[in-house]
Amino acid sequence: MKTFDQLAVIGLREWINLPELGMVGLRGKIDTGASTSTLHASDIQPFDRDGEPWVRFTAHFGTQVQRRHPCEAPLVTVKSIKSSNGHIQTRYVIRTLLALGDRAWSVEFTLACRKTMRYRVLLGSKALVDGQLVVNPALTYVQDKPQLSLPSGAQ
Repeated sequence: MKTFDQLAVIGLREWINLPELGMVGLRGKIDTGASTSTLHASDIQPFDRDGEPWVRFTAHFGTQVQRRHPCEAPLVTVKSIKSSNGHIQTRYVIRTLLALGDRAWSVEFTLACRKTMRYRVLLGSKALVDGQLVVNPALTYVQDKPQLSLPSGAQ
């Protein structure tokens, strides 16, 4: 059997931070069936800053007590996402730093309404590949809670 020593193991759910957005203590659900990661957002408004496209939105997190957090981020693109039931939705895409355990790396997130979903953040397969992670779906919260401050060497 092959082993992958350079890859970190994570569980089906993990604590994450999005430090560039000022968001800590998010419960993320790992979704290997999704290519792109998703962040629950509302009030999404594109705008220009110094001639560059940006997006302003309200991020939502917390499971028992809902918290709203105003955010702004450079807009990467707008893409069409096809759900598992075949529904196509146009979504704004941002790129921001994700901290999970002792690692931090840049991840693309689509912004979408997830108010009916238990988890406000989904981590898709592209984020897992870029973070050099493997998933053991029998485990949850394997990694320690990440710190808000940026780890040394984070990009």
